[in-house]
Order: sequence, then C-alpha cells, then structure tokens
Amino acid sequence: MTDTKPSSPLTHFDAQGQAHMVDVAAKASTHRIAIAEGRITMLPATLALIQAGTAKKGDVLGIARIAGIQAAKKTSDLIPLCHPIALTRVAVEFDIEPDSHSVRCRATAECTGQTGVEMEALSAVSVALLTIYDMCKAADRGMVMDGVRLMEKRGGKSGAFVAG
Repeated sequence: MTDTKPSSPLTHFDAQGQAHMVDVAAKASTHRIAIAEGRITMLPATLALIQAGTAKKGDVLGIARIAGIQAAKKTSDLIPLCHPIALTRVAVEFDIEPDSHSVRCRATAECTGQTGVEMEALSAVSVALLTIYDMCKAADRGMVMDGVRLMEKRGGKSGAFVAG
C-alpha cells in the first residue's frame, strides 16, 4: 500500500507529489461558514444603468445573485479536487459604491460537514462578478473585477480565519 500522507502543506498532493482528493472521512462534521468578497469597477454610466435597472439584459444584480448561488452549488464541477458539498445556505449580496463606480459582492456559504466551504463562497463571488460583466459588456468592456478573496472562515479543525 502506498503512503498517501501529504509531504507538504499543499494537501492536494500525496507523498509522491501526485494530485489527489483529500480524504476527509475521519474528520468530524461541524458547522462551517465562509464569507468571500470581490468588486467590479466600471464607468459611471454603466453603474447608473445597473442602479436604474435599465440594462438591456434586465435586472443585472438579480441575475448575478442567482448565478452566484448556482456557482456555489456547482463548485465541485468546476474545481477538480473539490468535494461535492451539501450546502445548507448560500447568500449573495451587493453594495453599490458610487464613489468608486463599483459594485461589491459578498457571498456567504454554509454547511454542516467534513470539509470547508471557502471554495463555494469564492466561486459564488467570482461568477456573480462575471455575470455583471456579461450583462453589461455591451455598454462597458473596460470593467475590472478585482479583490476576490476570502474574508472569513469558521468551523473545522483549523479553526477561524478573519482577513486583516
């Protein structure tokens, strides 16, 4: 039998350096939560279209919210070594930031399980921002998505993380 314990802090590689899905069978099921955020910056006129709800493709933030939730649910289909997770909650919220002509997206993912939901929260933010871009690109191809990051994580053996 081959030793499959990781030889580095990169847990998706075994002792021989081969990629593998982390074995979480022995881990306790705990309540887990992750919060991620990111932003998309655009021309003032593009932000005005979003705020007024007059973008040609419809309710930009409503559709982006649904896209973010769907992305969280499909994360294991997108990220090869992610475990499929039975999510108990996904919330996607937007804040209009008029001074910087941007929309900030914040996603919260929760489950009770043996592995965390950081990737689900990050996927939700990323796809929500991509959806805003897709829905507004006819008006503004120069939009910039940035700052996608994990803000907070709770639950599991490694404990809490809060971004500084």
